[in-house]
Amino acid sequence: VDASASMNWPDENEIDTNKLRYALQLAGALGHISLTSGDLLTVTLLHSGGDRHWGPHRNKQNSLRLLQFLETAVPGGITDLNLSMRNYALYGRRPGLLFLISDLLSPNGYQDGLNALQSRGYEIGLIHLLSPDEVEPPVTGDLKLVDVETGQDAEITLDPTTLNQYRERLRQWQSEIANYCAGRGVHYIPVTTDLPWEQLVMQTLRIKGIVK
Repeated sequence: VDASASMNWPDENEIDTNKLRYALQLAGALGHISLTSGDLLTVTLLHSGGDRHWGPHRNKQNSLRLLQFLETAVPGGITDLNLSMRNYALYGRRPGLLFLISDLLSPNGYQDGLNALQSRGYEIGLIHLLSPDEVEPPVTGDLKLVDVETGQDAEITLDPTTLNQYRERLRQWQSEIANYCAGRGVHYIPVTTDLPWEQLVMQTLRIKGIVK
């Protein structure tokens, strides 16, 4: 689970669509399925201050401990996804099914990390989280945007033309990710956080054959 500052969006006033909260709920659900199925489970919170691991554990009696671990997640900083995934590939135990839950807003990208995991034999499900207002910005006019991770700012005018350009760039970005994953056998699942996580687990992931 990516626990970088960009995942803590929208803020606490929009908790129903907050990316990190959604990711943690999803991780809890998938982890519970794993534990009740008798699988060996490890959960990692990816953070610039140091990745934190829970497990490996098995058996459904550990479900409460898993949820307690997930509740300790504190967002912050910039997560280097490539570094975190390479480290996980290096020190991880048995390769198996691995879900990466992230908004992929990592300055160094994600490709090298996925390659490192696959070289160790992991089957990967990439759950790409975005909030509804990242897909369809609800604001217009003259704005000052501030990066929550770096503090850098930019002044823009958000008019219909700029919004259309933004939508097209977003579509291209997701298409590039989908093509990259398809060429390497990675399951790519783009999700906006207004989709109930129960529906994602019980329908989307089951239809794709990732969760049984």
